[in-house]
Amino acid sequence: MLERKPRKDRTEVTFVLPAGTPPGPVSVVGDFNEWQPGVHTLTPRKDGNRAVTVELPGESAHSFRYLAAGDYWFNDESADALDGANSRLHT
Repeated sequence: MLERKPRKDRTEVTFVLPAGTPPGPVSVVGDFNEWQPGVHTLTPRKDGNRAVTVELPGESAHSFRYLAAGDYWFNDESADALDGANSRLHT
């Protein structure tokens, strides 16, 4: 799930996944972090979900995917669109 908070010249996007699904560590990788795993790792929230917030420029579009343990790549079903094999979001 994606949560967006518009700010003056940027958007805070929070990437949210249920706890334990998939098991193990998960990071969000995309063109905003040069597709580097581990830069934006999801951490537990009080509600039991896992999340990480990334600041992105306002009025922009980005491709991303999640990477879980065991080299398991997957998309976000709540993304705005698909861009080939990747999820796509618009701020």
